[in-house]
Amino acid sequence: MAGKLHDELCQKAARFLMNNGFSVAFDDRFKAATSSGENPDALGFRNGVSCLIEVKVSRADFLADKNKRVRKDGIGMGDWRFYLAPKGLIKMSDLPKGWGLLESNNRRISKTIGWPPNTQWHSQAPFTGNKQNEVDYLYSALRRLKIAGHLNDVYPVK
Repeated sequence: MAGKLHDELCQKAARFLMNNGFSVAFDDRFKAATSSGENPDALGFRNGVSCLIEVKVSRADFLADKNKRVRKDGIGMGDWRFYLAPKGLIKMSDLPKGWGLLESNNRRISKTIGWPPNTQWHSQAPFTGNKQNEVDYLYSALRRLKIAGHLNDVYPVK
């Protein structure tokens, strides 16, 4: 049950990013090799800014997240980082410095804590995401498109 809910929320998180200005977004079904080993639940990109969403469906999973190497070493992806959890699972006082909170209540995702207005995405980012890992992640996506024969679809037809 928790696995199914996690998967559903990861996909909703990617759609949420796309609906909120991140025109390129991935959910956890996309696995890419990065030097940190980080595989985001959802990761979105918009004009020079990245946003990571980590989905947590249990209190134990949320509490264990701080022990991940990317959290301890500060090498994670995302200029902006948010947890997405069922409403009431995570309290404001639980959040690590700089992290925001999105909450799921059935079909709706609420911007509970830290979602900035459009004017602050560049100037107020609380983190500098691991740009090398983000480039590796995007390169992996483009490479897969090329191997599948879809990369030429981005070129105009002559």
